[in-house]
Amino acid sequence: MSDLPMIPAAKPIIGEEERAAVDRVMRSGMVAQGPEVAAFEAEFAEQLVGGRTCVAVNSGTSGLHLGLLAAGIGAGDEVIVPSFTFAATANAVALTGARPVFADISADTFNLDPASVAEAVTEATAAVMPVHLYGHPADMDGLGQVAAEHGLALFEDAAQAHGATYHGAPVGSFGVFGMFSLYPTKNMTSGEGGMVACADEEIARGVRLLRNQGMERQYANEVVGLNNRMTDIHAAIGRVQLTKVAGWTETRRANAAWLDEALGDVVVVPPVRQGCTHVYHQYTVRIAGATGAERDEVVRALREEHKVGCGVYYPTPNHELVSLARFAPERELPETARAAAEVISLPVHPSLSQGDLERIAAAVHAVVGAGS
Repeated sequence: MSDLPMIPAAKPIIGEEERAAVDRVMRSGMVAQGPEVAAFEAEFAEQLVGGRTCVAVNSGTSGLHLGLLAAGIGAGDEVIVPSFTFAATANAVALTGARPVFADISADTFNLDPASVAEAVTEATAAVMPVHLYGHPADMDGLGQVAAEHGLALFEDAAQAHGATYHGAPVGSFGVFGMFSLYPTKNMTSGEGGMVACADEEIARGVRLLRNQGMERQYANEVVGLNNRMTDIHAAIGRVQLTKVAGWTETRRANAAWLDEALGDVVVVPPVRQGCTHVYHQYTVRIAGATGAERDEVVRALREEHKVGCGVYYPTPNHELVSLARFAPERELPETARAAAEVISLPVHPSLSQGDLERIAAAVHAVVGAGS
């Protein structure tokens, strides 16, 4: 078994078209933010967020940070976020001077539970920011109702959800802004970067100012800003990837459907709520009832004994991290704790062969089935 090649947990796909696009920009002599960025913004808007104005930045975290700032979030505000996600979500809130407030998740989709969000609302709450985790849309109806009842803004962390839809509408088109990450392992990449889909021109202009030292015209600084621009080199990569992401997503969904059939008798496969399109940034299963240590042993066996790359997203909830513990909730987050102990993300990326899928299924049956 040790002689088998490792099946990677994720695999960025960079082809000749992306290389040619980079060469084109390099030959042009214009490598900073320029026409490629503008074209990428327009094409992303048209293809993935129903025509919403998009603003490109240098990372997903920057997109969240600038979106929050443009929406007026700052010191004295609270923004309700999930604890079961990557730390960038809460980090972006804290970096504005606001307080991230952690709520629990729903057991099926791993996304913010509207009932838990409602319980977390205080007089200081300004907004709710769900994450469309793993590529499954959050409950935008339920969260929208809570936001409307309490007069809260709604933001979207769509870092992992390019092309996901909720009752026919694309994620990133519901909130004041929606942020998409373009990190190498996401469903599409620009090498590094982020895209902010904005509900109106005021928010879009705010993000543009903030990404470029507070100015739209050179030396006409209007606000204190940052340097969070995307380069034309990165945008050129993103434009090529944008032409391919729909096909890659269909392959991800086909791989997930095959794994659902193959693994449903040994693990809890990811359900998809009615009316939702899951784009499977991660194919995340549960080992029901497992402790974190038991789950970690499964991960070790899959990697070392069967050469199946896999990951745990996320083993430590945000409110337990040293960096964010000061924002810890006073109440328990039981579904967050359970998910953090039980989840494993298996390979689902478009580069998998049928043989790879069969090896993944056989390995999970051998490791989890033997222990059940």
